[in-house]
Amino acid sequence: MSAMGGAGADLARMRSLTAELNRHIYAYHVQDAPTIPDAEYDRMFVELQALEAVHPEAISNDSPTFRVGAAPIPEFKQVTHTVPMLSLNNAFAPEDVDNFDRRARESLGAARIAYASDLKFDGLAISLRFEDGVFVRAATRGDGSTGEDVTANIRTVRAIPLRLHGDQPPSVLEVRGEVLMFKADFAKLNARQRAAGQKEFANPRNAAAGSLRQLDSRITAGRSLRFFSYGVGALEGAAMPESHSALLEWFGALGLPVSGECKVVQGVDGLLDYYAGVGKRRPGLPYEIDGVVYKVDRFEDQQRLGFVSRAPRFALAHKFPAEEALTVVQEIEVQVGRTGAITPVARLVPVSVGGVTVTNATLHNEDEVRRKDIRIGDTVIVRRAGDVIPEVVGCVLERRPADAREFVMPTACPVCGSPIVRAEDEAVARCAGGWTVCGAQKKGALMHFVSRRALDVEGLGDSLIEQLVDKGLVDNAADLYTKLDLATLAGLERMGEKSAKNKLDALEKSKQTTLARFIYGLGIRHVGESTAKALAQHFGNIDALVHGATWEGGLQLLEVPDVGPVVARSLGQFFADPASLALVGQLRAAGMTWKEGAHALKNAGALAGKTFVLTGTLPTLGRDEAAAMLEAAGAKVSGSVSKKTSYVVAGADAGSKLAKAQELGISLLDEEGLLALLNSTTGGSAAPTTKEAPSAKN
Repeated sequence: MSAMGGAGADLARMRSLTAELNRHIYAYHVQDAPTIPDAEYDRMFVELQALEAVHPEAISNDSPTFRVGAAPIPEFKQVTHTVPMLSLNNAFAPEDVDNFDRRARESLGAARIAYASDLKFDGLAISLRFEDGVFVRAATRGDGSTGEDVTANIRTVRAIPLRLHGDQPPSVLEVRGEVLMFKADFAKLNARQRAAGQKEFANPRNAAAGSLRQLDSRITAGRSLRFFSYGVGALEGAAMPESHSALLEWFGALGLPVSGECKVVQGVDGLLDYYAGVGKRRPGLPYEIDGVVYKVDRFEDQQRLGFVSRAPRFALAHKFPAEEALTVVQEIEVQVGRTGAITPVARLVPVSVGGVTVTNATLHNEDEVRRKDIRIGDTVIVRRAGDVIPEVVGCVLERRPADAREFVMPTACPVCGSPIVRAEDEAVARCAGGWTVCGAQKKGALMHFVSRRALDVEGLGDSLIEQLVDKGLVDNAADLYTKLDLATLAGLERMGEKSAKNKLDALEKSKQTTLARFIYGLGIRHVGESTAKALAQHFGNIDALVHGATWEGGLQLLEVPDVGPVVARSLGQFFADPASLALVGQLRAAGMTWKEGAHALKNAGALAGKTFVLTGTLPTLGRDEAAAMLEAAGAKVSGSVSKKTSYVVAGADAGSKLAKAQELGISLLDEEGLLALLNSTTGGSAAPTTKEAPSAKN
């Protein structure tokens, strides 16, 4: 290709990228309805920047590299920012951070630089103006120079003070920060949206943006928005702090919310350590973040470094690997779950999402496929969060090929050939074969039975279960105890004699269990851990449960906590099946035993009415083990601290739960105190004690 031809291709690509990026900017910033993942936008943006660097004479006036957001929507009054609200350059790899640090050191002539490192919140950037300490106006970023006046809506955000703290506030203070919605509040909002038959929000960022852009501020007031401040636009009538970290401390004194996550680190090693540490804690944070932000800490140094184009030279956003990405649906197949549930699964062109290569993603059920209009051949957005199974969020309609095919739900199970049926009151279709007929359900039932929270058979993983079923060695859970021997196991793939013996020892150990674990391990539909515990405590033994769950006696199930008509019906169906009753009998005959529920324990009910909260790491007890001991004594184990909490059991690295318990004056126990309290309920000599627990972790 000639040089002229290459330049022509570059210019055509620049025009194409500019048009597509501007469409996505409008969808994201104005309509609050993103059409592609952030990572895909960033990739195209970087590509356009590189082409513009080669052909600066061809940069169009509407290039997104000239702007930070999008024009304000016309329904809101426009506000011109006193100081423009700029964006940040992005880093995606350690070498990007190293180059940022090197350029800063060379410009400042410094051997090492102190950086203020903080979280990059996934929310909506806002500027708040205070005059003589009183809140007077709020504006969105908009295009960086002009934003939307959202004062009435911001007044409904309770975290934002309407008057600053202190006797001598600055005459003018413009605070820059982020409005966001916490994960728990987002889940509650979407639950309300579903109940009202309204469209759900795609993510907390869009929920926050949509809530803040309501023309009726009463709607905003009904949604839980939060705010974190992290910068200053204009300041008059007060001295500017010397550093960014000092600024955040001053904000806190003024009553402005700050995240508390800012940390001053030294050099590039400190930056990368901070990034890695936040990455590990990211899933547990109460809000969404998509990276961290580095700023040269001293404001004098920031001024010397200055700005370039649309971003400051003294700051950098270091993004986490994408948790959303674009890829293509190659096929849609169905998987058969433990309870026979038929789940459509998209087979994808491999794509990296959150640092993990994804080839499959769930489509949940047939209704979801139709609602999202996902077709074979579509370009789709795939999302992954932590260890959650990747899912297809939606498709990019503008990229749909002409030969895209609609998904057709099969009428027969792909594993056993049984009919696929769907109850009138359910969204999920199921294989009618059941676990005695369908190999997929059989494998799922066995995997559930040996799982950690059920019978906890160490070393019996999914691949081994698949081998045992495929080779016809086991048909049900009882066969694990009666049909396997050392020679049989040692003859399997990747299995030696020592490993086989370990598996047999684990099976033997699992025979000594609890009634609650046994009930949960049976894999009865709708019976989770808490329901299994409630059933064990109420009935006390398996025979009483079987009788109580028959159609004739099923009504008494409604007296059990956590058991409603749906669970009662499911229990009745399970124990009305001769194969299920036979399995229970075979397991007991194989030697499986347990203490017959709370009714048979000496300390049963001794702690009834008491609520415990476990936090931190105990020296010898696992949290599940400690919870089981408390529940066997009749106590309730809760996940949150309130005035109704009786005791908080705190171990090492206890966090906010311990701090709240101390604030409320709730009795604290360490492991020794917990064991003493449990011993006292059985008539032992040890008296319950409360001791000083570890201090709350910052």
